[in-house]
Amino acid sequence: MEAYEVFRSLAIIIISAKICGLLASKVKIPQVVGEIIAGLIIGPSLLGWVDNTDFLSQMAEIGVILLMFSAGLETDLKELLKTGPIALLIACAGVFVPLAGGTLFYSIFYGVDSIHSSQFIEAVFIGTIMTATSVSITVQTLKELGYLKSRVGTTVMAAAIIDDVIGIIVLTFVISLRSASVSLTTVCLQTVLFFVFAVGVGFVCFHIFKWYDKKYPHTRRIPIAGLALCFAMAYLAEKYFGIADITGAYVAGIILCSIQDSDYIARKMDINSYMLFGPIFFASIGLKTDIRDFSVSILWFSIGFTLVALLCKIIGCGLMAKALKFSWGDSLKVGVGMMTRGEVALIVSQKGLSVGLISPVYFSSVILLILVSSVSTPIVLKALFSKDKKAALNGPGSGGSLSSYSDHGTDVSFDSEYGESEDSAQAQSEAANADAGDYSSMASFDSDFGTDATLDSDL
Repeated sequence: MEAYEVFRSLAIIIISAKICGLLASKVKIPQVVGEIIAGLIIGPSLLGWVDNTDFLSQMAEIGVILLMFSAGLETDLKELLKTGPIALLIACAGVFVPLAGGTLFYSIFYGVDSIHSSQFIEAVFIGTIMTATSVSITVQTLKELGYLKSRVGTTVMAAAIIDDVIGIIVLTFVISLRSASVSLTTVCLQTVLFFVFAVGVGFVCFHIFKWYDKKYPHTRRIPIAGLALCFAMAYLAEKYFGIADITGAYVAGIILCSIQDSDYIARKMDINSYMLFGPIFFASIGLKTDIRDFSVSILWFSIGFTLVALLCKIIGCGLMAKALKFSWGDSLKVGVGMMTRGEVALIVSQKGLSVGLISPVYFSSVILLILVSSVSTPIVLKALFSKDKKAALNGPGSGGSLSSYSDHGTDVSFDSEYGESEDSAQAQSEAANADAGDYSSMASFDSDFGTDATLDSDL
């Protein structure tokens, strides 16, 4: 293929991905779903305008590395430490139950010879896909309702972050075990060594970046150095420890998430992701999804996969929340809030495809899960919270107004005439200006190209 053909493919991908992404956001579906559909339309399955070349695959790999780096940068370590064991236990349940449920579902649907067979590793990987959580839709819904800073809201956000960290570790184990020559002991040792290495490197790099950031605040050399750290950690993780490269990128983001300019670095990474690498990554999933192989069996598998994934999150997280002294109502809200899936599930699926653990046809199951969870979660959460508001307003001694709604750990003041919260109204105004997409922060260009007009002298 001629070199200039690449530019044609890139132009088609970017334009179609953005158009489909915007259309998806108009009907309250995550933009990433629209971009995946764009890849499906322009790919070999339908129009055949773009083929999934090695170059596009490598660009998509850079895209997924940047997404995981950004996810690490946006991790709030202070919030994680504050929520402590409650969020950790809920996250562990949110990983274990879907992992076991997905493995069992695949084993029953297709049958597995033994736990040492390649089919069993595939079954475990299907469970691993189910462990991923994406709470961007949940966060926006809680903002609209005024419950983002409630006990339920903070628990869901913190548990989702820990959930993804544990899920990435599980992914590392499963990918390492795909080789029959690799023992579980070796995998455990490699994983422990990597995280010991990451702690050591992280301690040194954090203090270097902190010193440099203090001496040269808000300069472009900081995100450049951060990006270099991201790629270096991704390479070292895969090359020397047998750990997934996305784990290294995620750890690099966590190392830098507490420095003063972490948000600045994240914005610079988001520009690259939003404009080029993100659309290529999500569109590449559509390009690899071959619906020509779609059958009735895959349809039934997709439906079962979606139901099991949703129910396992609700059951696992909800029951653990109840065991931690949440009310039944709040436990259900926590479970529903954790059931959304998004870009992390796609990243895990993409990694499984690249190492030969799943077939491209199973991407359709993941896409269906994302669609159903993204649409159903806001509807169910609003219904649950509305029911509680009505019960509170109609309860004994309500008198038409309620000064505080402490059962949910938040200060929600209701207007005596309309029964609406001031926090909710403000949150709705903020949410109206937010991007509905799964990586909405990428759309915030602000003044990145203006505020940094003064380049460093050495650049």
